[in-house]
Amino acid sequence: MSRKNRSWQLPPEIEARLGEKSYGRQRAIFEGGHLLVILHGPPGADESDREEMAFLRKSDGQYQCEGHDDGEQKLRKLLSVYRTRLEECDQLYERAKSAEELFTLQQMLAPLNRASTNLAGALQTARDFVKEDKLLISMRDESYEISREFDLLVIDAKLKLDFLLAKNSEEASAKADEMAIAQHKLNILAAITFPLMALAALLGVNLTHGLEEKSPALFYVMLAFGFGIGFVVKSWVTKK
Repeated sequence: MSRKNRSWQLPPEIEARLGEKSYGRQRAIFEGGHLLVILHGPPGADESDREEMAFLRKSDGQYQCEGHDDGEQKLRKLLSVYRTRLEECDQLYERAKSAEELFTLQQMLAPLNRASTNLAGALQTARDFVKEDKLLISMRDESYEISREFDLLVIDAKLKLDFLLAKNSEEASAKADEMAIAQHKLNILAAITFPLMALAALLGVNLTHGLEEKSPALFYVMLAFGFGIGFVVKSWVTKK
């Protein structure tokens, strides 16, 4: 960030309190009957990417912005830009369904919330210097409302993310319990059938049952019967 209009002639008392390259943090300076209010625009994706704006209230009550006589309009527009960003974030909050979306929203909200809080603080200081200025009172009140709504949105986003993470953790825990129960039932089946299979494999149990000469249709009946038993076992294993 840098001071855009270096040709702007500020009162020497105020110029003495400014750096050469930038205006610095959001603040208000009152010297010699002149009030300089330094504000920042809403930060972008890169937190360092924000616009500096300097508003000078001269001793006659007129406002300038960077040397131009449109200070009042620019100040109102700056607050409007913050309000627009707040509405955009609120819409993102309403649409957010996943933890990733909520985390991205929180990353976006953090610098905006900090900037809006500092904005409200600078305007409050400016109003303290010039108590009778109706524009400063109005802008101070609006900036406070914007800052407060950003605070609430940050809290809501955090609560929503915490709830989503807790819900996912609870569902994962419930599934783990179900798998543990199913595994326990499978262990019971294995404990029952393993000795039989081991004895059959060891002794080669091949009994004459008289079904060798029967119709092939009997094979399909036994196959269906086996599938039926399998489904019964499956329902028992997966039963909660």
